[in-house]
Amino acid sequence: AFNVRDGYGIRCALTSDIEVAIITGRKAKLVEDRCATLGITHLYQGQSNKLIAFSDLLEKLAIAPENVAYVGDDLIDWPVMEKVGLSVAVADAHPLLIPRADYVTRIAGGRGAVREVCDLLLLAQGKLDEAKGQSI
Repeated sequence: AFNVRDGYGIRCALTSDIEVAIITGRKAKLVEDRCATLGITHLYQGQSNKLIAFSDLLEKLAIAPENVAYVGDDLIDWPVMEKVGLSVAVADAHPLLIPRADYVTRIAGGRGAVREVCDLLLLAQGKLDEAKGQSI
């Protein structure tokens, strides 16, 4: 199941001109459908090496890795997390990932952690107030 608050945060980010991408090791039609519903156009599924997908995304969007925030929950995420400007581990991430992250969410993955990060990014960019009220 997906978290409604995460979805709301993603929609707020997208409508505030913050690019959102998903790089996942799994492949599921449900994830594809959820991304379509939310308006996420950058979806990489079935990625055993997330760094390859990340490099493709950087090239596609013409952005530098230091301008990226990345949220991860397991060791497979670390190769990307060590390259970005803001690495985030969710509260229930693998114990070896947490001390390596720049920020650790207060909320567990799948329970609103993505919303927490979206709110922090919007706040840092001065866009939180204008993002309020965006519907999913």
